[in-house]
Amino acid sequence: MILRPATPADAPACAAIVRGWIEATDWMPGGPSRQELEAIMRQGFDPSSGREVWVAGEVPRGYLSFDPEVGRIVGLYTGQPGHGIGKALMDRVKSGRRHLWLRSHQPNLAAHRFYEREGFVTTDRDLDGDDGVPEIRMEWSA
Repeated sequence: MILRPATPADAPACAAIVRGWIEATDWMPGGPSRQELEAIMRQGFDPSSGREVWVAGEVPRGYLSFDPEVGRIVGLYTGQPGHGIGKALMDRVKSGRRHLWLRSHQPNLAAHRFYEREGFVTTDRDLDGDDGVPEIRMEWSA
């Protein structure tokens, strides 16, 4: 699988992945529009943003956004869960690092199972989420 740094040109495909997930998730509130997501991603995918963002595929099939300053995985989305895309992206961001952390929507049990398989443990619960959905904090150490 080809993993490469994201560019602002990848924003439309990645926004479509996230918007598709929002629409398919019954417990998720409406959230930002596809156009709003694209604008946010264009900014975050710019190399000057300080983020490390990886996409899977020439046409993105998934992406992972990472803030290296604080060791936080900010977002991980794939268009085809269960096909190894998330695992490949996670392996890439873990490489050479000793500690990572993330927040995940509390009802997103499928994501929690994935992160647990990747060695993450829950360290905090019932955190306020920006979108009104409670979140948990998970951490990984090498």
